[in-house]
Amino acid sequence: MAVAFGILAVYALNLQHHGVKIVGHIDGGLPSFGLPAVPSGDYLKLAGPAVGIMLVGFAEGLGAAKTYAAKNGYEISANRELAGLGAANLGAGLSSGMVVNGSLSKTAVNGAAGARTQLSGLVTAVLTILTLLFLTGLFQDLPEATLAAVVIAALVELVDFAALRALYQAYTSRLGQIYGPAARADFIAAVAAMLGVLVFDTLPGLFIGIGVSMVLLLYRASRPHIAVLRQIPGAGRWADRSQHPEDTVIDGLIVLRVESGLFFDNADYARTVIGRAADADGIRAVVLDCETVPFVDVTAARMLDDLSRTLQAKRVRLVIARGVGQVRDVLVWPGRPSPTRSSP
Repeated sequence: MAVAFGILAVYALNLQHHGVKIVGHIDGGLPSFGLPAVPSGDYLKLAGPAVGIMLVGFAEGLGAAKTYAAKNGYEISANRELAGLGAANLGAGLSSGMVVNGSLSKTAVNGAAGARTQLSGLVTAVLTILTLLFLTGLFQDLPEATLAAVVIAALVELVDFAALRALYQAYTSRLGQIYGPAARADFIAAVAAMLGVLVFDTLPGLFIGIGVSMVLLLYRASRPHIAVLRQIPGAGRWADRSQHPEDTVIDGLIVLRVESGLFFDNADYARTVIGRAADADGIRAVVLDCETVPFVDVTAARMLDDLSRTLQAKRVRLVIARGVGQVRDVLVWPGRPSPTRSSP
């Protein structure tokens, strides 16, 4: 109705002569098929922008698909989405079409109209062909403001403040103590991507979101939480001292649990924390509980060897406990003796 009234208003009042921008001339008829009329030397120049368009198109299409899959309770295959978009873009390239992607606005209009199956896409395709053949003249007088209003109205329901609020609330004081300002990593990355799109456009916003996510991931990985454990009385188990301060302390022994993989990015930080704990008065042994360490790289293994020798000079023994198979394989690979002791 908004589109119809907008076209009638332009037609009746000649609004295009009073500063109202309209869509303007649209070429009718079906496009011709064939390779694009582009010099062969330009294909390489177009490769970079094409990759950017592909990333944005796939991200937007997959985002729309996931949004409505979650809303309607079904699953999607990202690989099939990518294959479908690829085939559609090959067809568009051979028929002088525009880039094909899963548009959030068009998906919202489709969903609001009650579409539930792929038949809606076939109906849209048929109506598009009929429009190109017979109805393009009707849309030439469509005000651009009306077209923008239709898109905005369709997208209003996709502005999901509840999701942002949920990301912000995914926080505890314990996470704040461990990670500081990066404790709300998902919320920060989401806001960064949103502001990037609003200020700089879609493609820069996408890369801003990716960049911020990577920085936060590296920051959190470089500062793993190393918990001090105490023995639970009568249970034969150990728990984080900050969560169970009433548990038993064994004189001369400190037990630490690294809640992350150990690799080149956090090896120095882990060494500093472990060394500082071993310097406490009366400590004769440091047990490193590796049950929550999924992997160790060569840099971290060498760090533990060097730390073991340093602690031995201070008459403090470093013991590696409960290392999973791959951690133990890296700590003592064939032909390489390790000064650290390992126990089941």
